[in-house]
Amino acid sequence: MSTPLLTNSLTQQTINNTVNCIGIGLHSGKNVSMVIHPAETNSGINFIRKDVTPGQGFIPGRWYNVVNTKMSTTIGNEYGVTLQTVEHLLAALRGCGIDNALIEVDGPEIPIMDGSAAPFVDVLLNAGIKDQKEDRNIIWIQRPIEYRNGDKYAILMPGSSSKFTAEIQFDNTVIGTNVWSFDLTHDDFKNTMSCARTFGFADEINSLIEVGLIKGGSLSNAIIVDGKEIINEEGLRFKNEFVRHKVLDCIGDFALLGYQILGSYFARKPGHELNHQFIKALIDNRSAWSYITLREYNNMFGIKQPDKDSKEQRLESHAVYK
Repeated sequence: MSTPLLTNSLTQQTINNTVNCIGIGLHSGKNVSMVIHPAETNSGINFIRKDVTPGQGFIPGRWYNVVNTKMSTTIGNEYGVTLQTVEHLLAALRGCGIDNALIEVDGPEIPIMDGSAAPFVDVLLNAGIKDQKEDRNIIWIQRPIEYRNGDKYAILMPGSSSKFTAEIQFDNTVIGTNVWSFDLTHDDFKNTMSCARTFGFADEINSLIEVGLIKGGSLSNAIIVDGKEIINEEGLRFKNEFVRHKVLDCIGDFALLGYQILGSYFARKPGHELNHQFIKALIDNRSAWSYITLREYNNMFGIKQPDKDSKEQRLESHAVYK
């Protein structure tokens, strides 16, 4: 039986060892080298662009640093330095229960890898996950929060787990209408969530390239839909891979809060812009949530923390696509 990663640890976590990976940027088309370092407690997830003027490349991975949400999530700093397509790596970090890490990159974008978060999960698990001494902080949702924009809609409800649900509606028979949910505190992130790939449409490729996007896109890092067919020879990893990837994006975008939420998020027709606008609504709705530690929450409700299985058992290293 598959088991979840250590996202419900009472204490904060980082990685044991520094690791690196190399890939291409989906939108920039540039080769990027990335190094992930362990980090101290309460430091969060932070990025450094190593290819810019020294002292100007530090970008905290926080929601208030989001500067663009077109086709991906881009963060930036006061010097105008930006970093594109951070959402898949952030989803991997959240799914692996990593609270603190420092990521160095030598380009304008996080590498796209295979279009999912799975390669990043493998890198993080190879580095090993390290328990830290400080308690893990969470955002505990106590009242519903809603946000609407035309036919797009999102709501965050109180709940005893960290659950994300997406509903997609595409006027395309290959994708159609689908709903899917994933619970970070109970479900198997590596095997059922991380490997869902990004996707696009063949008839939009030229127009996106003309505006400077998807320069590094290929069939090795995205699912391409052409009318009623999927161009990729290997097909889909899941029958509902499209909606699973939308949930993955939600997890990655919400990681920019800096803390795991304890609540249930539902988004109709989600995208990076909807997620970002909802997060701003969440921050503005301060009376709807509390900032506490997971240990305090468990003590409040008499929840006994289950014993951790061995990391060898819980951190499975072989993905199974169904």
